[in-house]
Amino acid sequence: MLRDDLRTLWTEPRPPDAPARVRRDWALLAVGLAAVALEAGLREDVVWRPVALVCAVGLCLLLLWRRTHPLATVTLAFGSVAVLQVAALAAGPRETVGLDTGAVVLVLVYALLRWGSGREIVLGGAVILATGVLCSVTDETPVVENAVGLVFLLVPGAVGAAVRFRVTARERQLEQVRSREREQLARELHDTVAHHVSAMVIIAQAGRVLAGPDPSPAVDALEGVEEEGARTLEEMRAMVAALRDRGVGAELAPPAGVADLERLVRAPGGRLRVDLGLDGELDSLPPAVDAAVYRIVQESVTNAMRHAVDATELVVRVTAERHTVRVSVRDNGHRTGRGRTGYGLTGLRERATLLGGRLQAGPGADRGWQVEAELPTARSASGAHPRARR
Repeated sequence: MLRDDLRTLWTEPRPPDAPARVRRDWALLAVGLAAVALEAGLREDVVWRPVALVCAVGLCLLLLWRRTHPLATVTLAFGSVAVLQVAALAAGPRETVGLDTGAVVLVLVYALLRWGSGREIVLGGAVILATGVLCSVTDETPVVENAVGLVFLLVPGAVGAAVRFRVTARERQLEQVRSREREQLARELHDTVAHHVSAMVIIAQAGRVLAGPDPSPAVDALEGVEEEGARTLEEMRAMVAALRDRGVGAELAPPAGVADLERLVRAPGGRLRVDLGLDGELDSLPPAVDAAVYRIVQESVTNAMRHAVDATELVVRVTAERHTVRVSVRDNGHRTGRGRTGYGLTGLRERATLLGGRLQAGPGADRGWQVEAELPTARSASGAHPRARR
């Protein structure tokens, strides 16, 4: 068991998308260099002042590469500390060599466990431990104080590991939400294709029956087959491009749509008055868009019921335009603890993106919370009707 855990740690990859340098890195560097200058200028008991100053400045500069090269920065930092300790042992100064601002190495320890791979964490931890043992052996500090100092040195690493675990857990939950959304889209894709292909088969069979006495109904039947086929291709292009999971073993059922919104907002047990407004030709929406509109309204209404404090009204508007359908849901309450987007809205944003649209959620202009979505009802030129490209 322990061997398996160590192997898992050794093969752990780096977290993706580690930022190289951001604005706060330069602020941290400026603060570190200013602290080094102040300590070097004000302290009178600095041993080997030029050497200590160069080492402290070098440690501050290493902060700029702590995310992209965590092992290298830790090795250089603690390696320089070890070299300085050995040189001090050889030369025999009575005081400790170095500046107190060398404590910036704590940031490097944090970065090692936050951004390093498993292999880098193991090797960097060995460097840190070896340097700590060397300092404990070569100086005259009591063993207890050295042990406490080593534990204090490892605290930032524990914090970095905790932050990494929390971020990884959230990313895993988000990926599960996306997977469930794709599975739902896959089921809807199954229903869409099955419906249109069944219609094509029925029209083709009718065309065969009518082709004998009069060829003109057969031509109409072929045009109907072409229409159904084009519509099916449009629906497939709207969903299948981003689908990865092909497991559609769940029970298949027709998805709810705009026609079910009246029943949704009139459901008993709601503490808010819902003002539902439907405008435009909403009966001819593509099935995927129709289901997405329902899901957006459903999730928004559910969130308002749960989180809108002191709200009395919920306004829902669904408007069909020439090539888009717009969805707006807003309440007149106020929210608490809405610092980040929930998983439900994350799934809806994923669905809107897959369909070529967009979704935004946030505080309203005056008060309350609002969700705005825009979904295309027709494909772009690459997915247009075949007749339009002839």
